[in-house]
Amino acid sequence: MSTYSRRDFVKFMGIAAVSSMFPLQADGIGYKTANAVEHKPKTFDIKKGEYKIIPINNNTWCIQEANVRCFLLTGSKEALLIDSGNNIHNAKEIAQSLTNLPIKLLNTHADRDHIGSNNEFDEFYMSMAEASNYYHGQNRRGAIIPTEHGDKLNIGNRPLEIIGLPGHTPGSIAVLDVNNRALFSGDPIQDGEIYMFGVQREPHAYVLSLKRLEKYTGRFDTIYPAHSNCPVSPNLIVPLYKGVEEILAGKIQGTDAVLHNTPIKKFDVKVATILGDAKL
Repeated sequence: MSTYSRRDFVKFMGIAAVSSMFPLQADGIGYKTANAVEHKPKTFDIKKGEYKIIPINNNTWCIQEANVRCFLLTGSKEALLIDSGNNIHNAKEIAQSLTNLPIKLLNTHADRDHIGSNNEFDEFYMSMAEASNYYHGQNRRGAIIPTEHGDKLNIGNRPLEIIGLPGHTPGSIAVLDVNNRALFSGDPIQDGEIYMFGVQREPHAYVLSLKRLEKYTGRFDTIYPAHSNCPVSPNLIVPLYKGVEEILAGKIQGTDAVLHNTPIKKFDVKVATILGDAKL
């Protein structure tokens, strides 16, 4: 039986494909269709504190940092900034350079690499389940506009729907760009390293979230994650949750590692690496 690398797998699963609503740019996220999954964020040659604006189409942009990205979506009435960066602290200013529309902020979750510019906003959309991490864990300020699974936003002729994805964090959410058949997923869906260690991570909830997300796959063609390769295919969802199920069942053994001075285990689930607790 032949064996395949992760890169072979994503090629076979069509991760390089994107919808016609989000055409690839020569200097954009996908580069060339055939090479879309070949490029890691380091390809952007962005150093810590630097960023690059990457147009996806005429009303959607990626703001790419060295290790994370946020997105700007514009409608006919408002613009929505999905996450506010890590080392940059002027994401609103950057977004305002792209549109004259009033800008609202939505955080997919409250980890520090997604809230770098939150102080530019008095209020922001976020799940209430992130409040403890945001106010106490990260010691940040501002008013949460409670945003949970099933909520709908409309920035003007561009309906958006919230899909709850607890597991990576208790209140992780994704944004479904309904008419454009695109999902902005935050951290849970990606082909890089997915953090699942620490008190707020819950692999059982993660599996259940991805199984719920699987039921939505008829409504989106492309996923735009916050980390690693971008875009990726909905075909990642099933092998991700099946891989975590195998970890929980003891069928996949992790290798010992240390990250942020914390002992962890790295679990290779073929399409991504799950970073779990050392005792998982």
